[in-house]
Amino acid sequence: MKKPITLLLVLFGLLPARLLSQDTFSIVAVDSVTGEVGSAGASCVDLLLFFPNYAVDFLGDLLPGQGAINTQASYNITNQSNARTRMLAGDTPQQIITWLAANDAGGNPNSRQYGIAAFVNGAPQTAGYTGTGTLNYKNHITGPNYCIQGNILLGQSILDSMEARFLNEPGDLACKLMAALQGAKVVGADTRCANNNSSSLFAFLKVSQPNDPYGSPSLLVTVKTPGGAQIEPIDSLQTLFNAQHSCSTTTITENNVSEWNIYPNPANDYITITTNAKITEASNIPFIIRDAVGKIVLEGVVVESIVNIDINTLANGVYSITIESTELPVTQKFIKR
Repeated sequence: MKKPITLLLVLFGLLPARLLSQDTFSIVAVDSVTGEVGSAGASCVDLLLFFPNYAVDFLGDLLPGQGAINTQASYNITNQSNARTRMLAGDTPQQIITWLAANDAGGNPNSRQYGIAAFVNGAPQTAGYTGTGTLNYKNHITGPNYCIQGNILLGQSILDSMEARFLNEPGDLACKLMAALQGAKVVGADTRCANNNSSSLFAFLKVSQPNDPYGSPSLLVTVKTPGGAQIEPIDSLQTLFNAQHSCSTTTITENNVSEWNIYPNPANDYITITTNAKITEASNIPFIIRDAVGKIVLEGVVVESIVNIDINTLANGVYSITIESTELPVTQKFIKR
């Protein structure tokens, strides 16, 4: 039994550094209004062939209610675990990165890349790190609540496009992360995938609500494709994402704002619906409340011009309420705290 294991280790050691330099472009972000934390990324590493036991979302570590850490470029699970420990201990993103650089598990911090976003005293903070030994093109971008990083890239335009798409997407955190990945959907974004006619070989996106258990994000979508298949994983991920999450920006419009009002937002124990429309017993209007992934969590009918809806049993997070008016359905997002 020793010979096959030894041969496997030798072959693993002979794999080119470009293959082992996982992963290529990614983003971490937090939402200080909803308390959500999220991570998304993609790479041209063939997980099906070389790392079949890796979870596709392995580089992203979400600590619900606290922050998100992406550990990439010569990925080292001990460094990832250490980063998590430092965040749980209360370190800021920059303090975590400073510690990681000084205490690299493999003694080679220049080969690593990190992106960290966290809540510090309730406010978002971010920090990024790109080791000088990571493969070109390499860089990272930090914003108030996000950090975008990449290596083995086609160029700075990939990171810039991810940032622009993230900032211009009007939806919630999940929608912004998906938009950021779409910004990197360029053939050869990870230059190793140019011959595959794709940006990458695998992609993932995940978001945790404040009350999610660690390791069980409310939203998780992943795709991994084989090398040579010429499949764009970001498009495949978008299809899975759309099946689980809505990025509709429909809200109360100007022509019906005088007829319907939904408040408070954020809400604690209840939300109130008021309307100037004529409500009769025969024209009860249904309402539906959905959670962040589109699951119906509460429904009922509007029977009076003022209706209080008890939401005390709902977990904290982002929801949408739709009033099924026959003339013009109204949908509005609200936050339960």
